[in-house]
Amino acid sequence: MKVLIDEKRIDEVLSVGVEEIIEKDHLFKALKSGKQLRIKFGIDPTMPDLHLGHSVPLRKLRQFQDLGHKAILIIGDSTAMIGDPSGRSETRKILSSIEVKKNMKNYLRQAEKILDIKKTEVHYNSEWLGNNMMTILELSKAGTIQQVLHRSDFKKRIDDNQDITILEMLYPLLQGYDSVAIKADLELGGTDQKFNLLMGRRVQRYYKTPEQDILTLPILEGVDGVKKMSKSLGNYIALDEKPIEMFGKIMSVPDILITKYMKLCTDLLLAEINEIEDYLKNKSFNPKNAKMKLAYEIVKIYHGEKEAKKAEENFVDTFQKGKIPEEMIELKKEGKKNLMDILVGAKILSSKGDFRRLIEEGAITDLVTDKKIINVNIIPESGMKFKIGKRKFIKIK
Repeated sequence: MKVLIDEKRIDEVLSVGVEEIIEKDHLFKALKSGKQLRIKFGIDPTMPDLHLGHSVPLRKLRQFQDLGHKAILIIGDSTAMIGDPSGRSETRKILSSIEVKKNMKNYLRQAEKILDIKKTEVHYNSEWLGNNMMTILELSKAGTIQQVLHRSDFKKRIDDNQDITILEMLYPLLQGYDSVAIKADLELGGTDQKFNLLMGRRVQRYYKTPEQDILTLPILEGVDGVKKMSKSLGNYIALDEKPIEMFGKIMSVPDILITKYMKLCTDLLLAEINEIEDYLKNKSFNPKNAKMKLAYEIVKIYHGEKEAKKAEENFVDTFQKGKIPEEMIELKKEGKKNLMDILVGAKILSSKGDFRRLIEEGAITDLVTDKKIINVNIIPESGMKFKIGKRKFIKIK
C-alpha cells in the first residue's frame, strides 16, 4: 500500500486526541519521508471484552494504517499472565494460560470493528517470550532496579507497605522487548503507559536497534465520569455491547465528557465538535441533545446506521415517553434458578451484590404486574418481563 505524505493530514493525526509525542520532530520527518513505518499497539487479554477505552489507541492505529503504514497489533498472552502494574495500588492476580486463552478468544473479531485486520500484522508475544528463559535472563540486564522502582505507582506502594513482586518489576522490560521483536518505529499507548513505552526505547537501545518514537493518548473515563474505563470497575462500554445497551450507557456519561468522547470515540469532524463545545457553554442549550448525537455516532460505528436509529428511537420511547420497549434482552428460564443467578450468569449484572442493592433501592420491577420485586430469591417463569435498574429490560423465555 502506498504511503500518503499529505502534511495537513499527518499533522491532524499527530495532534487530534494526542497528549504527547516523543520525539515529535523525528516522527514527523519519518512520516513525510514516504517510508512505511511499523506502528505498534499492544493489549494484554486480562479480560474477555474490548471497550471504548481500548478503542482510543485502536482508532489512532487505524489512522496511521489509513496513511499506509503497517499497523502491528500485539496480543500479550505472555505478559497478561503477569499483569501490567501501571496505576495499580496492589499486585494483580496472576492469570493461568487457560484464562488468558479464554479471554483473547474474540479479541481479533472485536478489534476488526476498528482495524483493517487483513492489513494488520498480528502477533502474540508468547512467540518470543513463551518458554524462552535465555531471552528473559538477557533482557533483565537492560534495566536496573533503581529505574523500575522510580516509577510513581511503585514508589506509592512502597510508601504504603504494599508488596511488589519481581514479576511486576520485569513487566516493563518484557513489554519493551515486544518492540525489539517486531522492530517498532512508533508505539501507541495511554498516558498511564508512558513508563512502559519509554522502557521500550531503553530495551531497543540495549539491543542496539533503532529507538521507537512514542505517542501517548488521553485516558478515557468510564460512565461514572471519575475513573479510567475498566472492566474490573464495571464502568465500561464494551465494543460488543448490544446497540440499545450501548446507546443507553453513553447517555449516562456525565455532560462534562461529551466532547472528549466525541474527539476520541467518533468520526465527527473537529470543527463540528468545537461548535458543539461552544453550544454546551450556553446554559440555554440542553446537553442531552449533544449526548444523543454522541450516542448515535458511536452506535453507528459499531452496529451500523440502521441499528443506531433503532437504538435512538428505543431510548426516546422508553426514557422520554415512558413506553415499555418492544425489544428486550431475552433470557431462558433455567429450571429452579432464581432471577439473581440468571442475571449474573448472563452478565446483565456484574455481581449478586448489585442485584441485592437494586432490590433494596426498589429498582427491579415486574412489568407484567407493575410491582417492585422485593424477594431476592424470586424464580422467574416464562413470559415474565422485568425492568432492571434504569436502562435494562429483560424477558424470560
